Amino acid sequence: MSLVSAERPVLEVIALDAEDAVAAREGGADRLELVCDMAADGLSPSAAVFAAVREAVDLPVRVMLRLSDGFSAGGDAGVGALVRRAEELREAGATEFVLGFLDGSGLLDLAATERVVTALDGCAWTFHRALDHAADRAAVRKALAGLPGLDLCLTAGAAGGVGAGLPVLLAEAAAATPGDPGLMVGGGLRLEHLPPLLAGGVGAFHVGGAVRGAGGWAGSVSPAAVRAWRTAVDLVPAA
Repeated sequence: MSLVSAERPVLEVIALDAEDAVAAREGGADRLELVCDMAADGLSPSAAVFAAVREAVDLPVRVMLRLSDGFSAGGDAGVGALVRRAEELREAGATEFVLGFLDGSGLLDLAATERVVTALDGCAWTFHRALDHAADRAAVRKALAGLPGLDLCLTAGAAGGVGAGLPVLLAEAAAATPGDPGLMVGGGLRLEHLPPLLAGGVGAFHVGGAVRGAGGWAGSVSPAAVRAWRTAVDLVPAA
């Protein structure tokens, strides 16, 4: 029997600005992940960009908290800068976030994570694909348990993307227990991956380049492409 919730699966779309946000909404996205600088794999936007997106659409917006490429929080100075950016974004109205930091051993940087999460003061947040680059995936997931506000882990199951990580994703979905952060699958996600993931109990999906036009990250989100993914993720197998 499918483990997918009776509610329709969540489709989250990466947005870089208000234009992307409007296009994603038109295509049927449920939520946005707001970032800048995809050349660095997605960094924190400014409070001004968030405010423009918030003005343009009424979708939930999860805002990236990441100030440099890679998964290091940047030591005390870097964490301080992250906390200040979080505070600026919260003052602009942000209530949902995305973050994830590893230490030099490739394990969860718990001290940095706790400092940033404390600044969020209970806001919901996603632990992003740092999980896929961890030295010990199970140890990171265990260390995350109980952190306030954490409700999703964005993961491809492997650093190489969903194609490589599909068995891991299906195993983790099968082993999930009530109270665990939900799995949101993204990172090289293709339409062909959806049937086994949906049948295996995954109920949240994250897309970026797959829903953009010919210009890629230099262009904009395509409403038609988002609509194609919306249709596909709504084809939940019968229980």
